Amino acid sequence: MRTLEEILKTDLDYICRKADFELGEMAGSGLAFTGAAGFIGYYFCQVIKHWNDHNPGNEIRLLAMDNFMRGVPSWLEALQSDFIKLQKHDVIQSLPDAIGDFQYIVHAASIASPPVYRTYPVETIDANVMGIRHILEHATETDVKSILFFSTSEIYGDPPPEEIPTNEDFRGLVSCTGPRACYDESKRLGETLCVVFARYRDVPVKIARPFNNYGPGLKITDGRVLPDFAQCALKHSDIVMLSDGTPTRTFCYIADAVVGYLKILIRGRNGEPYNIGIDSEETSMRELAEMVARNARELWDYSGQVIFGKSEDDDYLTDNPNRRCPDVTKARTELDYAPEITVDAGVRRALEWYYHNQEAPPEPGPQQ
Repeated sequence: MRTLEEILKTDLDYICRKADFELGEMAGSGLAFTGAAGFIGYYFCQVIKHWNDHNPGNEIRLLAMDNFMRGVPSWLEALQSDFIKLQKHDVIQSLPDAIGDFQYIVHAASIASPPVYRTYPVETIDANVMGIRHILEHATETDVKSILFFSTSEIYGDPPPEEIPTNEDFRGLVSCTGPRACYDESKRLGETLCVVFARYRDVPVKIARPFNNYGPGLKITDGRVLPDFAQCALKHSDIVMLSDGTPTRTFCYIADAVVGYLKILIRGRNGEPYNIGIDSEETSMRELAEMVARNARELWDYSGQVIFGKSEDDDYLTDNPNRRCPDVTKARTELDYAPEITVDAGVRRALEWYYHNQEAPPEPGPQQ
């Protein structure tokens, strides 16, 4: 089994190689990142540190922003340097003065775990709508070069078969009153704000629509399917599927995803959304569970089985799409986006990372 350091170095080298041009474009400039203590921030911030360490004289300044409601993660504290600063800030409030010196802004502060955003629906809406509104208003008054807003593939809802793989022109089949609406609809409104500010106020904002990212940094208590399966495997208990196992997803490993996000930030067209994911491997929940079990057996002699169960939450599967698969043609042709890491390889790396991070953090709260 690889060490934690080996996993991270492999992924950070990969990201810096595939996004060398984009990182080079930011050299000597400043990047402000909201939600730095979250899943996407885990690799995004470490990539900046990795780039800086290997490119002396061409460093990127990073302002890592978060409300830190559960404290500052030790991995993020360790990144602090002359070029990387932490800033405690809640995105629903006006932006701090410090952000005025940063040419690039990534808004990734949001609650993205379904169990958590359903517990904190108002906070979820505020982060997605008020957070991006503050940033867009800021950009009308300053010399910002590029903004990236993190939307979601959830805005497509449950597409009909003829719309799968789903491209950016599909308008979505989304409930505005269902249990997921606080997340889905606030992301949709966030996109509307981005498009309006791009068209009518010339704000250089771009939109990312992630499709089922996973990997190191995604907390084992997050409530999404892979961490749940990994948690069972680490406890040597049976892996419990809370569906019939047939829904499919295209899982995109975080290293490939971060490359895509950097490409949108630097190369994307203003006001345009881009799907980021993989379109080559639709994986069913049953296949994912078996993949986790097989890799866990090889890594730490796991002996459990994959079984079926039922969630105590009656709304657990409400508005849950049966299939989710992106058409990434737009990102491939416009951004030179080319994900390479297979689901099996990514799942194995994720399980190795979870093995080295078995101490569960506090349960999620209303943080960005």
